[in-house]
Amino acid sequence: MTGRDNRFRDGPVEWGQPAELVVDATWRVLAYTGAALDLLGGTADGLSGRDLASVFENPSAWAELVREAERGRCSGGHAVLRRPGGGRVNMDVGVSALAGDGGPRFLVRLLATEDSELEDGFGMRVNLAGGPLVPDPQVRQRLDLLQRAAVRIGGSLDVVRNARELVDLLVPVFADLGAVDLIEAVLDGREPGEYVPGTPMRRVAVASRAGVWPRELYGLGDTVRLGDIESEHLRRGTAGVLPNLEPLRGKLAGDPARLRLMMPPDATSLLVFPLQTQQAVLGAVALWRCSGRAPFDRADATLADELGSRLSLGLDNARRYTRERRTVEALQRGLLPPGAVRMTAAEASGTYAPASTAAGTGGSWYDVIRLSATRAALVVGKVAGHGMHAAGAMGRLRSAVQTLADLDPPPEELLGHLDDLVTRITEDEPHRSASVAGSLRGATCLYAVYDPVTRRCLVASAGHSSPVLVRAEQGEVEEVKLHPGPSLGTGTEPFEPVELHLRSGDVLALHSGPLTPGGQDAESDLAALDAAARTAALTRRPLTEIADRVLSCLRQEPREEDIAVLLARVGQVPPDCTVFWQLPADPAMVAHARTLVAAQLAHWDLAGLGFTTELIVSELVTNAVRYAGGPIGLRLTRDQRLVCEVSDPSQAQPYLRRARLSDEGGRGLFLIAQLAHRWGSRYTPGGKTIWTEQLLDPV
Repeated sequence: MTGRDNRFRDGPVEWGQPAELVVDATWRVLAYTGAALDLLGGTADGLSGRDLASVFENPSAWAELVREAERGRCSGGHAVLRRPGGGRVNMDVGVSALAGDGGPRFLVRLLATEDSELEDGFGMRVNLAGGPLVPDPQVRQRLDLLQRAAVRIGGSLDVVRNARELVDLLVPVFADLGAVDLIEAVLDGREPGEYVPGTPMRRVAVASRAGVWPRELYGLGDTVRLGDIESEHLRRGTAGVLPNLEPLRGKLAGDPARLRLMMPPDATSLLVFPLQTQQAVLGAVALWRCSGRAPFDRADATLADELGSRLSLGLDNARRYTRERRTVEALQRGLLPPGAVRMTAAEASGTYAPASTAAGTGGSWYDVIRLSATRAALVVGKVAGHGMHAAGAMGRLRSAVQTLADLDPPPEELLGHLDDLVTRITEDEPHRSASVAGSLRGATCLYAVYDPVTRRCLVASAGHSSPVLVRAEQGEVEEVKLHPGPSLGTGTEPFEPVELHLRSGDVLALHSGPLTPGGQDAESDLAALDAAARTAALTRRPLTEIADRVLSCLRQEPREEDIAVLLARVGQVPPDCTVFWQLPADPAMVAHARTLVAAQLAHWDLAGLGFTTELIVSELVTNAVRYAGGPIGLRLTRDQRLVCEVSDPSQAQPYLRRARLSDEGGRGLFLIAQLAHRWGSRYTPGGKTIWTEQLLDPV
């Protein structure tokens, strides 16, 4: 309300309709309503340059009002206004100081008093002209309520909190009882549809002068349906007053629902006003006054309309915020993997705690990726920024990690490729989505690969904090001496891995932050993670149950940032379920390898897989002997699937091709692809490993 031509609300001048203005310390008009424009003789260009004091017949009374307002007290009285073109109007005047910067400002409220002798619908009482200032307690109270409403209502982006602020403001100063009912769609952040009588609403806020809400009325959380009288005011968008409830009380004696809606004990008058935007009805506010207090009148209804418009604006902003927040959270959760994963390598459970505000939601993620040879990758990350763009960037980054993980590189190599990808995206696609590209640049990622056969875990980090490691035997947190590399897309330094030797039952707790030193959430988050990891390591309780408790702890206090947590209790392949042979690069070893495999499968009662497995081993060992040399490693692992791995010292990767009819070779990998459920190849420090997976025969 600081612009020169900024009106609060447009509308014709009617008797009893207040005119409002904002003036500065020099009494110059800064903002005004349509009623004030007509009353003070303004034009379409506004009231800029008009000195409010110059239109009063008694400037000294006006000066006294301003002095009272400068002392922090709302003041009221009477003054005579000179009408443009002749005539005078006696006005009830109220002045209150407005909080804010930019020098003193005052809210002025003018209300013409009743008399039928003056043209244009305005009256006057000439006996007060030039008389002393007469304070009006009601005017002072209403101005004070308006000022407090401007400060308190709309300051939160929570729908229910805004409603509570209103009833707490009005009770007991303005009413003895107050309740706010909102349409369900508003609470969910959805657009409310067309209002019809009987539309269900939920009671979200109540207040009582006695401190206890009457049992005879609908309480918090109850569903209410307004009757025809109240619904008519909602459709018209105006406040409705029932100054005397006694006649109505008798008429509703046979309607318990209506009595419970409108008739608290000792209530004498009722004021109902709508909460609405230009598009739809959001809800309604009901106020009651009890015996011993003046009933509501038309002036109270005018004040209620003003308060309702302020609350409606705050509610609509909060509703839109709720919708955006829930959209971001739904997108975020839809892009995350299932919360629980169980495999031989690890039992894992992830959870996601959103921030308390939409500005901090979107960006944190976790993943569990099944790799070849019973291994598993554990991943957590966080992209920069928040909101919808951050959630989209997170989904894009997670997809890139899954694609790179399918190639099975070491953790440090995968992060290197991921860093190159982020750099390319931020350089090549700024015109497509600057926000998404900006979220990817500076993202962090922690990537860990665990092998349940060797019980080795390799961990590398791109700007990410170390995981929490708890040993199953001691139950104590062990420090992981990880040296994080730069965040993705921000540096050229190599990523340095760290190797952990784990035992079955050890627990890794990976987190997306914010766990930086000095962060507001850091200390409580670390405490919750340490406690959860210890519980998971010392007990055999399901990780999903422990993850739910972690989520509850993380959401106890308001959060500035979201956080993703991944708990993993590692396992191992039993020694009798895996076997390894090392063979020289001798063609005679091909038949020997088939013999070894057949005997081992018979020992495992998997003779039904003997033919296909012997053929696969024969082809792979033959290729290793012909093209790579020795030593050749052959490993069989019986897990949820039968895994066959052949290692050699060459780093030349095989590729699948379709042989022509005249070709003598090139059909080996084609046969393997037809016989195996899955197959692939990965680099190792000493060469490469070609692996296959076969589904076990049904028992």
